[in-house]
Amino acid sequence: MGEILTSAQMRAKEKKAIQGGEVSGLELMERAGVGVVEATFSAIDGLDICNRTAVVLCGPGNNGGDGFVIARVLRERGWQVEVFFWGSTERLPPDARTMHDRWEAIGEIRPMSLAEVQKGSRPTLLFDAMFGIGINRPIPLECCGAYEVICTRPSAQGAESAFYRIAVDCPSGFDVDSGVFLVEEGLRQGAEPPVDLCVTFHAPKVGHYLTEVGRTAPAVVDIGLSRDVSEEETRLVEPTYREAREWLQDLCGLGAGGHKYDRGHVLVLGGGIGKGGAARMAARSALRVGAGLVTLAVPPEALAESAAQLNAIMLREVADAAALASILEDRRLSSICLGPGLGVGEQTRELVLTVLQLTSADGRRVVLDADALSSFAEAPEALFAACHDGVVITPHEGEFSRLFPDLAEKSRHPSGAAPGMGKVDAVLKAAARLGATVLLKGEATVLADAQGQSRLHAALYDRTAPWLGTAGAGDVLAGLIAGLSASRIAQEHAPIDLAAAAAWLHAEAARTFGPGLIAEDLPEQLPAVFRKIGF
Repeated sequence: MGEILTSAQMRAKEKKAIQGGEVSGLELMERAGVGVVEATFSAIDGLDICNRTAVVLCGPGNNGGDGFVIARVLRERGWQVEVFFWGSTERLPPDARTMHDRWEAIGEIRPMSLAEVQKGSRPTLLFDAMFGIGINRPIPLECCGAYEVICTRPSAQGAESAFYRIAVDCPSGFDVDSGVFLVEEGLRQGAEPPVDLCVTFHAPKVGHYLTEVGRTAPAVVDIGLSRDVSEEETRLVEPTYREAREWLQDLCGLGAGGHKYDRGHVLVLGGGIGKGGAARMAARSALRVGAGLVTLAVPPEALAESAAQLNAIMLREVADAAALASILEDRRLSSICLGPGLGVGEQTRELVLTVLQLTSADGRRVVLDADALSSFAEAPEALFAACHDGVVITPHEGEFSRLFPDLAEKSRHPSGAAPGMGKVDAVLKAAARLGATVLLKGEATVLADAQGQSRLHAALYDRTAPWLGTAGAGDVLAGLIAGLSASRIAQEHAPIDLAAAAAWLHAEAARTFGPGLIAEDLPEQLPAVFRKIGF
């Protein structure tokens, strides 16, 4: 899992390297500017035979300094470059001022206001180096206007001529901690990404994987900073297939042999007559992902319904919390999943609290989803008090808002507002309050635990799987977490990593199937996924 940073963490790494004498600010800026040009030419085929023209929009800080380096490097490669600058030369940071002066010695710098009136053809490359990762307010209208005008200039070679927009570190006006654009009222943000390519430095930033900021995942330029990853930093869940195979083997022994009880026994609680489909999907997912045994426990009246649809999954009756407590006396039940289709109300609360009480001291894993969470919407403190560090909860945005209304409100970030709490920070605070692991579902799935670890899995860019937005997909994810958590090997690993692995497999199964997916298809794709990653 790779490093992924907030804006503050990135600035701290740069400051530490400079103060420690490892590198100067000027060297970092030079590497950044050169790296953007190299990454652009690497990502976009055929630039050497295109109309070799570029426009660089530079802002008042170090991001603008990177832009001046980009302009100089392109000029040295024989490109015609226009540079527009917003801000005061005298107020530029020292390193950016040096790069400003180096460009000015060989090329013209025009004020940003002229970009809106300057006649000319649309360039092949437009670089946005106006405002970088430190932005915390909407960008000036003049800068927005300049960008728009350059984009809509007439093409010198016809409507089909090449035109690419490149963001330096991030698109201007993008908050890399919350993943939200800070937009002045009256300006529209279209549905498509605002740039074709985003080139960032050292490591992706959190916001790059909360929102799609380009047509492809950000290109990352190595500028020579230390690769040490601190415990406070979020890990990006984006393994290669080989890494995924090794990761799953290490986490839960997936792909290895062993007795079925070594692979663990999952208990899934199901709902009454006509409401058992969600729990059956969770149970089948747990079995498919590698659990040695799975038992589905349902009310007595629903037993025949589930028996008619299941073979490899065992069945038990559970009439109430007392009956559940009796079942849980079997310590071979190593992982318990409850919530899908269980029903919202007092009985579900009693079942959840019984499970949490009986597993709090023995290390067994618990996954709470759907109705198991909604049943505590009016009294979340009871859930918080009962949870332990072996628990994973899997809310969607609505369920998260009901359990943590204050955190959800602070993390909302309406267009034009000042940045609030980032999504990762909100989930970290929720996990600390809960004393357990929180997996907040979405295209960008954020995970955090009570120890302050955080993970981010994004079904964005080349991992997009929009067909996961279908009824029952979340029930399958709950079953995957329970199944991966069941083995003896898995019990030695942090729940956050098992849940992150489940999120990755969930998206990979959806991508393997493709459009037309329904939730029942997801478990059946796992054998193909396992073959693909080398098991």
